[in-house]
Amino acid sequence: MNKKIRLFNLLVAAALLISACNLPASGSAENIAGTAAAQTVQALLSATPIVTPSFTLAPVTPTLTPIPLPVNTNTPIATATSNCNVAQFITDVTIPDGSIMTPGQVFSKKWRIKNVGSCAWNGFSFVFDSGDAMGGAASSAIAALNPGQEVDLSIDLTAPSTPGTYRGYWRITTNASVLVPIVNGAQGGRSFYVDIKVQNAVTTTPVTPTATNTSPAPVFAVTGVSFTNSGVCGGFTATASVTANGAGSVTYHFVRSDGAIDGAAHAPIVFASAGTQLAESYTWTVTAPGTYWIDIYIDTPNHQQFGRASFTCP
Repeated sequence: MNKKIRLFNLLVAAALLISACNLPASGSAENIAGTAAAQTVQALLSATPIVTPSFTLAPVTPTLTPIPLPVNTNTPIATATSNCNVAQFITDVTIPDGSIMTPGQVFSKKWRIKNVGSCAWNGFSFVFDSGDAMGGAASSAIAALNPGQEVDLSIDLTAPSTPGTYRGYWRITTNASVLVPIVNGAQGGRSFYVDIKVQNAVTTTPVTPTATNTSPAPVFAVTGVSFTNSGVCGGFTATASVTANGAGSVTYHFVRSDGAIDGAAHAPIVFASAGTQLAESYTWTVTAPGTYWIDIYIDTPNHQQFGRASFTCP
């Protein structure tokens, strides 16, 4: 700024000096000098470039308004259904579905069940659920069973007196009467069942075709079995008397209340005509206290379980 002022002063002085040298003689020296000086200053000012002032903006710090983070409101993932008490149906040990029974026939149905849950069973029962009860107990106790173990559940039933197809459902409950779901079970996985067909026994005498009677002989079948039993605790023996309606051959095996199935190759019982014959005797050595039974299963021709020899070991 000082340099500009000095330059300005020098220019003014120079202008005055030049003007003084060229003034006309007739004018007032002072007026002429003042006028020239004013004109010189005006010219200098006009010639001086106009300086545009510059402005330096102070940095502005932006104000940030924090946006609140979203609140997590997701519903917790549901935990898996407890697998503490779960059963699995394994097989029908006796009386396959569709087994043929005579009216009023007494038989024992047995199912094999496995504890596939993570908890032991104590005080559990299997109870009648729906369908045809066939005279079975409303509730039967189940022995204590650890996870992974199997048990045979057995119940004594009586075939209805009227021919037809019958089915009864049973299920398992805990000691708190809570239903135990069954893998591969019926009724939505809650039960297992017995299914039989009741037919009248064939009692007619075979008819020999003649010139005037060409009716065929009735289909050969076992129509009944009765048992006699002997022995004491330590060795029980059951003997079955098998009755058939005509000529034919009968094959069979024995089944026991502990789930064992007789694997011996018994000689067939051959009938020359309708009648009753003895099957081979079956001996079971058992010493533990309890009540036991032995049944006979007719493999051919009936595919049916008959009779019952019951024993008690004190």
